[in-house]
Amino acid sequence: MLGNIIAIVDLLYNIYFYMIFAYILMSWVPNVRDSFIGELLGKLVEPYLAPFRKFIPPIMGMIDISPIIALFVLNWAVVGLKSILFYIIGG
Repeated sequence: MLGNIIAIVDLLYNIYFYMIFAYILMSWVPNVRDSFIGELLGKLVEPYLAPFRKFIPPIMGMIDISPIIALFVLNWAVVGLKSILFYIIGG
C-alpha cells in the first residue's frame, strides 16, 4: 500500500516539475505564453511561483532564479511528505 501511495506522489511531483520546467522554457520564446498551452500552464504554475517571485528579486534585474528555488522547495516538500507517509504507514 505504501508503495502505491509513494508512486502516486512521485507521479504527481514529476508532472508538476515538468510543467514548471516547460513554463520556464516558454519564457525564453516570444509569444509562446500567449498560446493556449502557455496560458494553461500559467494558470497551473503561477500560483505556486508567485510567492517565490515576490520574495526573490531577479539578479541584475534580468535573471529570475525564483523558479529554481521553487523547484528545490517542491522537491524538499515531496521528500518530507514521503518520509511522513513512511513513518505513519510503515514500510
